[in-house]
Amino acid sequence: MSIHHPALLTDHYELTMVSAGLRDGSAHRHCVFEVFARRLPSGRRYGVVAGTGRLVELIRDFRFHPDEVTFLRESGVVDDRTADWLTDYRFTGDVDGYAEGELFFPGSPILTVSGTFAECVLLETLVLSVLNHDSAIAAAAARMVTAARGRTLIEMGSRRAHEEAAVAAARAAYLAGFGYTSNLAAGARYGIPTAGTAAHAYTLLHDDEPAAFQSQIAAQGKSTTLLVDTYDISEGIRNAISVAGPDLRAIRIDSGDLSVLAHQSRQLLDSLGATETKIIVSGDLDEYAIAALAAEPVDMYGAGTAVVTGSGAPTANLVYKLVEVDGRPVVKRSENKATVGGRKTAVRRHKPTGTATEEIVVSQGVPDRQPNDRLLQRSYVVGGEPAPLPTLEESRDHLRQCLISIPWEGLKLSAGDPALPVTVVPTT
Repeated sequence: MSIHHPALLTDHYELTMVSAGLRDGSAHRHCVFEVFARRLPSGRRYGVVAGTGRLVELIRDFRFHPDEVTFLRESGVVDDRTADWLTDYRFTGDVDGYAEGELFFPGSPILTVSGTFAECVLLETLVLSVLNHDSAIAAAAARMVTAARGRTLIEMGSRRAHEEAAVAAARAAYLAGFGYTSNLAAGARYGIPTAGTAAHAYTLLHDDEPAAFQSQIAAQGKSTTLLVDTYDISEGIRNAISVAGPDLRAIRIDSGDLSVLAHQSRQLLDSLGATETKIIVSGDLDEYAIAALAAEPVDMYGAGTAVVTGSGAPTANLVYKLVEVDGRPVVKRSENKATVGGRKTAVRRHKPTGTATEEIVVSQGVPDRQPNDRLLQRSYVVGGEPAPLPTLEESRDHLRQCLISIPWEGLKLSAGDPALPVTVVPTT
């Protein structure tokens, strides 16, 4: 499923450029636009490509419906010539790019859009909206997965995001390695496993904590998770085991000093015979908080706000720039915003052991291939038609393999250089 009528998810100036281009004929020139990051968000050593699967669906459905064309004409955004052109618009060009779940670095040409100027420029805002959001979420979530060291993560940030952004964030977090989401729309659309039991409100609804726990156990069985920090955590754990018995699946702690509380809770559970009862912690967790709990007896993490906000980096810093017109490289020379002209081809270079060493990007050519190079771009849209896409599970596995391949320094949570250098070879 995709957002209904995505064509107006764009900026005013894209339509005015189309209008001017249709008037002087330049709108029909063949162009190549590329998406890349000049720099990564502060503190990041890699980016994660995410959202391309969603983007392909949105491009497929990118049409201007009669009421939208009327709005654009009556509001003076476009003239009659442009309105007529928009009525018949559909993207007929090509989209190529890095696989979803691929890592990227400054200068990586992660998406290439080619076609006429008019049809490509209309996609700028949509492309950047999807990729900047989803890639930022996926990179933050991937860092949390690394910090969790194999322990399961639940995405639970829906209440901290726009309703559609929440679904996209859940998808990006799952791509990055989260095991579950609390968002049911994400479960329905993308087949992501969902999880959730009860909030503090359900405990407060009842006359006392044991009554609330008894009700939840009666409805969901002992495989549920009881939230034990509404009043007093130690008493909450005793009540939980008293009601459910020692084979209760899990307890959840959502507040306080989680490091201390996890340790104390494990001791108490064990003393009550609940040695197999798991401990789930949540409450404003980000990658740093998760890493700080690495030595504690925590079995699962719930992360919300930090996921949907990209853990403080809500955009991936991606831009969409024109690099080629009718086969001729074009460049922007603005200070600090210069571009390299020409359509790019990229490979990831590896040692024989599989460790990635660098990325080679060549303009208007193909890098000299070495035995352990991996070509990074693939087709997403060909002649306006979507190409077959990997499944979300396949993309999830691809990211897992990419993270294994980079040098271990690239997985550090501290600020530092990008995990891999990118060498861009301009056209001659």
